[in-house]
Amino acid sequence: MNVTIFGATGGVGSKVVEELRSRGHSVTAYVRNPGKVPADWGDTVTVVTGELSDTAAVDRAVQGAEAVISALGPSMDHKTTGLPLVDGTRTIITAMQQHGVRRYVGIATPSVLDPRETPTWQTRLSTFMAKTFLRRAYDELLGMSDIVMTSGLDWTIVRFLAPKNGPVKGNVRHGFYGQTDLGFNITRADIAAFVAAEIDDNRYLKAAPAISN
Repeated sequence: MNVTIFGATGGVGSKVVEELRSRGHSVTAYVRNPGKVPADWGDTVTVVTGELSDTAAVDRAVQGAEAVISALGPSMDHKTTGLPLVDGTRTIITAMQQHGVRRYVGIATPSVLDPRETPTWQTRLSTFMAKTFLRRAYDELLGMSDIVMTSGLDWTIVRFLAPKNGPVKGNVRHGFYGQTDLGFNITRADIAAFVAAEIDDNRYLKAAPAISN
């Protein structure tokens, strides 16, 4: 498939790019800073550079895609102001709608609830900590997710609590809080593998599954 990924040079996004490449997909990476593009991407990844506010560049990156992945996440820097990723997500979704791209896979935390689940200590803790200590990031995450969930597209939002560095473990639990026995930690490599696999998997269509090791 032709897949466009936003947040492609981040901790999760860069690993998603590698997963997509290993699965034989054609990848377009939208990046803010071309200096962060890994040298080993070479000519195998099409790079589009721009801010999320650059509607023309976002449109160019989405055009021709069969699926879009967003590995964007709110900044944890307390000096950050505004909700730039909310506006950026709206720009991405608009471009997808204009070009008829249906499949969207994004990431979030359990602060974003799926209607299929019941609250647990994980969802309560995640929401409390975010509201109390990272209110701007919390508002941004909810705003991004709301735009996606009400877009009418074929979306999936993959949620996780504590991403860690490390190799793929392969033992990924997935489902909904209150229904599935979910843990706390998960490696970024396992997140990337799960996210990359979702682009052509309909089991969590218009759902927000949670994952853990």
